[in-house]
Amino acid sequence: MSMLSFMPAHGLPLQPQEQRWLVTDLWSEHAVGIVGGQPKSFKTFLALDLAVSVASGTPCLRRFPVSRPGRVLLYAAEDSLDIVRQRLEGICAAAGVKLAELDILVITEPSIRLDIEAVRRRLDETIAKLRPRLLVLDPFVRLHRIDENASGDVAPLLAHLRELQRRYAVAVLVVHHAKKGAERARGGQALRGSSEFHAWGDSNLYLHRQRDDTLILTVEHRAAPSPPALTLELAKQAHAVALQIIEHATSSTKTPAVSVDERIIDALADSAHALPFDELRALCRTRSATVYQHLDVLVAAGRIVKSHNGYRLCE
Repeated sequence: MSMLSFMPAHGLPLQPQEQRWLVTDLWSEHAVGIVGGQPKSFKTFLALDLAVSVASGTPCLRRFPVSRPGRVLLYAAEDSLDIVRQRLEGICAAAGVKLAELDILVITEPSIRLDIEAVRRRLDETIAKLRPRLLVLDPFVRLHRIDENASGDVAPLLAHLRELQRRYAVAVLVVHHAKKGAERARGGQALRGSSEFHAWGDSNLYLHRQRDDTLILTVEHRAAPSPPALTLELAKQAHAVALQIIEHATSSTKTPAVSVDERIIDALADSAHALPFDELRALCRTRSATVYQHLDVLVAAGRIVKSHNGYRLCE
């Protein structure tokens, strides 16, 4: 029996220190990951926005640049082909580009089963021939008939997608649902099924709809800092229906939202224990509704944690 291959640690190849992005600040180059969230949180719209951006070289959500555009391969299992085209056309209109000019290829198979070896081979051959920069699979639940709660079932499917990423230098984006009753869970902890999903991703985007119907996007990277959480809305302008970032305007007569965040963070940093809401509100010197709003955003962004004792900073 032969030994496993090995080499001295000092002989390992050096990687450049500069972070390389497929979509700056949102998706690392060649990353695998999840776009996750509750039902009706516009996960598909976000995935398609990324697809249009990568194919066109235009900024995702009209803010996050793409420096090296390329081909996108898309499989949308839950929407009819005409709906997929309609949504792509709307996002293209918002981005100021024409769908007919973009290198987006849509898989039209009635189903793709990653738990079947023959289907995995066909997907492998398709990627080998088409060489996309981004593969979008939407959603994961339609790609198999396994038990998503069983790590032993989920891990091989995710491992195959990781193998495709490494073999063909393709970024892989999988849309996945959040579990029921996880409205207060943090990011990847809210994903349905095995913890393998959260552990697998290099770049993950989480959409969270709050009780007041505000839609929050949080970003998580394995090897890069995460940008601040964003507030999004699905907006319609003429024929363009697409997600857009809500800019929070401030004025000299109003306390900027960031200052409330700073008051909350500073109060928690100065405390050796979790702070109940009433104590925290008094320290922030801000009305209850405003403090509740900013606490929800900070919890969704993973900066603070809510427990039965109150609020505290994430460790």
